[in-house]
Amino acid sequence: MNYRDFLQKIIYYCIDPFIKGMIKLGITPNGITAAGFAGNLLALGFFLDAAISWQQMPESSFGLIGWGGFIILVAGLFDMMDGRLARMGNLSSRFGALWDSTLDRYSELVTLFGISLVFIEADWFWTGVITFAALVGSVMVSYVRARAEGLGIECKVGLMQRPERVVVTAVAAIITGITQNLWWLAGGMTLIAVLANITAFWRIAHCYKKLK
Repeated sequence: MNYRDFLQKIIYYCIDPFIKGMIKLGITPNGITAAGFAGNLLALGFFLDAAISWQQMPESSFGLIGWGGFIILVAGLFDMMDGRLARMGNLSSRFGALWDSTLDRYSELVTLFGISLVFIEADWFWTGVITFAALVGSVMVSYVRARAEGLGIECKVGLMQRPERVVVTAVAAIITGITQNLWWLAGGMTLIAVLANITAFWRIAHCYKKLK
């Protein structure tokens, strides 16, 4: 068992009682997916507020960045709960899978966009560029997997999949808010930019071998 499966089992053990309650209340997986996306939009609002107020009140901006990271972490739990709810409640659907994947991409786009604006307003121009590279890598990791599965190839290899990206982004933002040191967030974005793009090309190489 790899570390992802081990952590997944622990999280499922913790959230299963809530999932059973949701099933009794008639809550749908698509609703949970939408709630998770709304959380990421809220995180975007915190990052935008941090960027706007950076020049006048940088101290308060750090606090906003930290809260944005916390909200991303909570929204990430919703991303796990929707799939678990669909399986436990026998509520899976093809549209649900499309809805989930689409809002996941939107969630990453809006949060990383907000973070890139923070760096630009803080006069960390090149770190803003790195954050954009992290955004590109994140999208391409998911795109290559989707394209591969369309060709009948299972493609889950790589180091920086969505759960890892969510955790790195959230934790880096939270620590940045606590320490009031933007280097933590810069390090997180650099890590994602490097490993996500490596993962995308890793998946391309994996598909190449399978298709050969």
